Amino acid sequence: MRIIVAGASGLIGTAISSSLRSAGHDVGTLVRRPPASPDEFQWDPGEGRIDDSALKGADAVINLSGAGIGDRPWTRARINELRSSRLAATGTLTAAMSRLDTPPAVFLSQSASGYYGSAGPAVLRENAPPGSGVLARICVDWEAAAHEAPAGVRVVTPRTGVVLSRSGGALGRLMPLLRLGVGGPLGNGRQYWPWITLPDVSGAFAFLLNSRLSGPVNVCAPESADVNSLIAHLAGALHRPAVLRVPAPVLRLVMGQLADELLLASQRMEPAVLSEARFAWQHPSLGQAAAWVAERGPKT
Repeated sequence: MRIIVAGASGLIGTAISSSLRSAGHDVGTLVRRPPASPDEFQWDPGEGRIDDSALKGADAVINLSGAGIGDRPWTRARINELRSSRLAATGTLTAAMSRLDTPPAVFLSQSASGYYGSAGPAVLRENAPPGSGVLARICVDWEAAAHEAPAGVRVVTPRTGVVLSRSGGALGRLMPLLRLGVGGPLGNGRQYWPWITLPDVSGAFAFLLNSRLSGPVNVCAPESADVNSLIAHLAGALHRPAVLRVPAPVLRLVMGQLADELLLASQRMEPAVLSEARFAWQHPSLGQAAAWVAERGPKT
């Protein structure tokens, strides 16, 4: 397949692009700078500009583009950027597809577990309603923008959970502390985080490309876990204690609204669609995932 990836330079995008190339696919990437190789194509999603030759002849488009959720404080300007960067990128891609005589057959446009807001211990399958809050509103509009793709394009909106990686990602700042034995749960630790390892994210996207699935898909592991369990398993695999809990008021003081929506929110997602389609996880259990994260080796 010829696959175009937007947002290929991030943690998930790098892993997915590498995995697809290893599987023999022709992968092109969209870049904001001048292209440095034949498989790069320039675009400026903020201005709605794209090299239309990028999508010509493409079988699929993967959209991972958007400003980082947790790497800056949530000022009003930053929240507007989180929203506009996602909607502009998605709109630029769907508009480019509409200009083609033969648009790509598949459009995988990233969404997130934030769609569900904070739902406590309730099990969240793909048919659950959206929650409230900044992330939920962004995700609702983000998914709607993806469905502006031309008729006949199979649109999938993967609602990806917390990605476990050996470096970077959602636990990028916590993992070094855990390795030193000075990390611990966040808040009371009873909030559910829908987790998945980076290799399983890549595997899920490849699976979705070749499936007949459409619409929202929860991209997380089949074993649910609260933060207490998640941190305990990771610390155990590293043979380190994890007793230095960070209280919720401290997180709110340091991070403001970001703490409530990203760290303290509870989303007990169930990957019902992937399970019913018989997707095979490499790391379906938290024990397996923690062991993989703790291994020394390539940072993927």
